[in-house]
Amino acid sequence: MENNTSSKGLKIALGIAVVLFLGTGFYTMNLYKSTSEDKKELTEQKQLVMNDLNAMAKQYDEAIGENEVANESLIEARSRIQGLIDSLKISETNVKSLWRYKQKYASLQKEMDVLLAQNDSLRVENSYLATSLDSTRVRLEERTIFTDSLLVQNNALAEVVSDASVLSAVDLKASGVIVRTSGKVIPTERAGRSDKIRVCFIVAKNKLIQAGDQELYIQVIDPKNNTLGLNEQVQFGNKTLNYSIISKFNYENANLNICEFVEALDDADFAKGRYFVNVFNEKDLVATSEFTLK
Repeated sequence: MENNTSSKGLKIALGIAVVLFLGTGFYTMNLYKSTSEDKKELTEQKQLVMNDLNAMAKQYDEAIGENEVANESLIEARSRIQGLIDSLKISETNVKSLWRYKQKYASLQKEMDVLLAQNDSLRVENSYLATSLDSTRVRLEERTIFTDSLLVQNNALAEVVSDASVLSAVDLKASGVIVRTSGKVIPTERAGRSDKIRVCFIVAKNKLIQAGDQELYIQVIDPKNNTLGLNEQVQFGNKTLNYSIISKFNYENANLNICEFVEALDDADFAKGRYFVNVFNEKDLVATSEFTLK
């Protein structure tokens, strides 16, 4: 009797254990299945948030690219979004973390709406300003062209006046001469008989030149390329002139006949050959001629 009772109790305990085991297994399976589904859903939700953040970043990139001048507010907002994207990539996939990122996304969405609206308004203003500036630039260019034209005309006129107000020498003639003790001067073509070189020219009448003391530089170059006479130098800006003699005279706005005499270097004889004679008004060559001594 006792054995039957004991056997019956064992069967009951075994049945209860089996029921508990099956129940635990079923609960565990359901729990695992639920956890896997939750994890999958959280992963999908995380990816959706990531997609939204990337789309927002793209909008900022487009807005920044439309501005010729960098908009610091847009750049800073774009940087914060990139930081949130990088953080989300390495974050834990759980409800608390995902909820926090969704809140940050919502906050950034509101900020973006305001910034992009401001940016659109600024672009419209800049477009209007650019149109206005283009119109102003066209008027300025037209005025500049007109001013440049006047300047060219004035410069041309000033150049003509400047050129016209220069002493000129005409009818330039030069030759060797024999100088008698009486002062009489006799032209000669013989190098050996020449005592000096005589240079004669006419200073032409010019009403644009102020009357008074004036001077011209005479240069006589012998066949050996030597500058005869004083052979001194004078500087005009970056140009150096070697001259034989300075012809100084009183100019009274009328034709004036000038003759000057140039001696050989170191009282030597004049060389045979071709001589060149130049007359300068400062650095400007105003007359040139040549002659030959035999």
